[in-house]
Amino acid sequence: MIRSLPRLAALAGKQLLRHPLRTGFSAAGIAAGMFLFTSVETLQRSLRRATEVAAADTTLVVYRENRFCPATSRLPEHYAESIRRIEGVREVIPIKVQVNNCGASLDVVTFRGVPPGDLFRYGPEIKIVKGSLEEWERIDDGALLGSQFAARRGLEPGDRFDAAGITVQVCGVIQSPFPQDASVAYVKLPFLQQASRTGLGVVTQFNVRVESAALVEPVADRIDEEFRSASEPTATRPEKAFFAETAGELIEIVAFSRWLGLGAVLAVAGLVGNALLLIVRSRVREHALLRTLGYPDKAIGFLVLSEGALLGALGGIAGVGLAILLLNLKSFTFSNEGQSLAIRADPAVLLTGLAAALALSLLASLWPAWRALRSPIVENLRR
Repeated sequence: MIRSLPRLAALAGKQLLRHPLRTGFSAAGIAAGMFLFTSVETLQRSLRRATEVAAADTTLVVYRENRFCPATSRLPEHYAESIRRIEGVREVIPIKVQVNNCGASLDVVTFRGVPPGDLFRYGPEIKIVKGSLEEWERIDDGALLGSQFAARRGLEPGDRFDAAGITVQVCGVIQSPFPQDASVAYVKLPFLQQASRTGLGVVTQFNVRVESAALVEPVADRIDEEFRSASEPTATRPEKAFFAETAGELIEIVAFSRWLGLGAVLAVAGLVGNALLLIVRSRVREHALLRTLGYPDKAIGFLVLSEGALLGALGGIAGVGLAILLLNLKSFTFSNEGQSLAIRADPAVLLTGLAAALALSLLASLWPAWRALRSPIVENLRR
C-alpha cells in the first residue's frame, strides 16, 4: 500500500487535469482566500514585532505628559542635561518629529530631526545603501530616507521633495532591522526645528538608552519624577510600549483584520470541501470500478485526500506567493500619531501560509473521502 501512494497521488493529479476549468476555478478561489489570509498574517506579525517588548530592550522614550500627536509634544531641549545626570542612563538623544498627518493613514510622511553627530548613536543598526553620509552632513536640508518610504515615493539620492511644509534634498537611502526606520526621513535637528517653525531649543521627545534592561523601569520613574513639577512634565515608557500606546487607532484596525483572516480560512475550507464533494459525486462509478478491481478502501480515501491536497497546494502557492510579492513590491506602511508600522512579509509568513492551505485542504477533504469509502459498490455501479 505504501509503495503505491506515489502512483495514487499521480492519478489524483491526472483526474484534476481532466477538468481544467473546474480545477482552475477551485484553485483560484483558494488562492483568493490564502491571499487575504497571508496579508492579514503579515499585518499581525508586523504589529507584534513593533509592540512586543523584549527582555533585552534598553531604550526609553520621554514624551510630553498627556500628549500623543508630535505637534502637541513640546519639550525643552535642555532637559537632556538633567536626564544624563540620572544614574543608569547611558545616552540621551533629543529628537524632533514632524508629520503631515496625525491620524491613521497609509501615506504619512514622518520627519525625524536628530543632532548631526548623533544619527548612528540613535540608530547604530542603520546602514546607508544608496547615496552617502558625507553629503547629508555637508548640506543643511539633506535627508536620509527609509528604504520603504523611498520606494513608495520613487525617490533617489539627488531628488528634492516637500511634505508637511518642509522641503529637503535626498542624500541617501537607509536600511534598518527596525520597522520604524523603514518609513521615515532623517534630517538635522536644527534644520527641522527652524523649518517647522517651532524654534530652536524645542524637541518632541528624548530617546534614552540605559545601561541594562533591569534599569528600564527605575530610570523611567526617575525621569518623570525629575520633571513632575516642571512646566512641561514628562511621561517615559519603553520604546515598544510607547508605540503600542500612541498608535491606538492603528492597533484597533489590525485587531479587526483578524476577523478577515478567519473569514478567509473558513472560505478556503468550504470551497475545498464543496469542490471535493462534487468530484466524489461525479466519480462514484469510477470509484466503484476501482474497488471492484481490488483497490482497498484506504486507497480510494487517499485518492480523494490527494486531490484535496493538490488543490490546496496549487491555490496556496498562487495566493501566498502573490500576497508576498505585492507586499514587498508596494512597501505598504500604516502610520498613526507619528508612529509608523512597516508591513513586511518574512519567510515565516510564506511557510505559515502554505502549511495553512495544505492543512485546511486536508481537513476539508475528510468528509468527502469518508463519503467515497462508505458508498455501496453495487449501487454505485448501477448509477
